[in-house]
Amino acid sequence: MMIGAAGWIWMLVWVAALLVIVWLIVRPSGDRAPTEDAVAILRARYARGEISEAEFERARDVLGAPTQEPPR
Repeated sequence: MMIGAAGWIWMLVWVAALLVIVWLIVRPSGDRAPTEDAVAILRARYARGEISEAEFERARDVLGAPTQEPPR
């Protein structure tokens, strides 16, 4: 049994489609970890004056972020 040129093309199309599906499933979702995003939001809220320094430090400790002075 021989596969013609059209058969090879369709086989390559299906293999490419499967590879794209696998890539979409296993690719990393982002460059930063969710904790980094949460700390960035926390710093922005502190900078806008929405939370006090004590609240900033308490929330940072809960997030497990490295100890660092709040931005001034």
